[in-house]
Amino acid sequence: MPGNSRRRGAVRKPGTKKGMQVGSGGQRRRGLEGKGPTPRAEDRTGHPAARKAAKKKQQGPKRSGGAGARGRAASAETVAGRNAVVEALRAEVPVKALYVAERIDSDSRVREVLRAASERGLPLLETPRAELDRLTGDAVHQGVALTMPPYEYSHPDELVESAYDAAEAPLIVAVDGVTDPRNLGSVVRSAAAFGAHGVVVPERRSAGMTVGAWKTSAGAAARTPVARATNVARTLRAYHDAGLFVVGLDGAGEIDVADAAVLDQPLCLVVGGEGAGMSRVVTQSCDLVARIPIAREVESLNAGVAAGVALYEIARARR
Repeated sequence: MPGNSRRRGAVRKPGTKKGMQVGSGGQRRRGLEGKGPTPRAEDRTGHPAARKAAKKKQQGPKRSGGAGARGRAASAETVAGRNAVVEALRAEVPVKALYVAERIDSDSRVREVLRAASERGLPLLETPRAELDRLTGDAVHQGVALTMPPYEYSHPDELVESAYDAAEAPLIVAVDGVTDPRNLGSVVRSAAAFGAHGVVVPERRSAGMTVGAWKTSAGAAARTPVARATNVARTLRAYHDAGLFVVGLDGAGEIDVADAAVLDQPLCLVVGGEGAGMSRVVTQSCDLVARIPIAREVESLNAGVAAGVALYEIARARR
């Protein structure tokens, strides 16, 4: 019957864990208070964003702006093979270390490598072939390899500053879309031959100062600074604001480059890539677009040749 306390299960047995509960003991009130605002992901220990922020803090601050970062370096590069190493040494490529396999069969190329290491005081390391395989990514190294240190790019502003410090009218060559390292090396070589104060290359979608560029420059890369720009169009506008006249090269230019009346003024010459030439945004950043007159049967000149022809006309006008 209802209310019968003697019914089985109607009365809690003594000694059970759960006793009578009058209230929650404050648990509900504390649960309603909350734990405060959720911390940012960067402030949570162990969160991927926190690890990324800590790593960025260890690397230090980066220089901002559209003209590229001062001293930003390319990755190190390895040259493998006897002929390639000998050619790189003849071009005076900067060397971080030379590697020669243990018990290597010596020939004229190996002897030249050893002689260059001795004369130039280059670090020479004798290493097992298995280590050379790992270093070169299993390339055909023939027992010889070298590593280049990362190239230290200048800042685009430094090229103008060095020219004005020398009391000279700045002459800078900017390339847009040049993806062949040999063409870039040829541009650097022409820039050095005709007295330019430096070369500007884009940070993306462009050749950099690799071994191929060094070899084609024939040592000029050691004397002519190369700057890297994160945004070429923005850099050209900054040059314009600094008093430089920006002249681009294009087959459909307004006038022949030799007829431009500004060649003896502070100048930035812009050379386009091998196929598409200058981009639309870079073309719009030029004060003048000039052409090199060539035979109709020839569609265009590569970047290295075009830069050499235009720089010759500039040097002739400045004399």
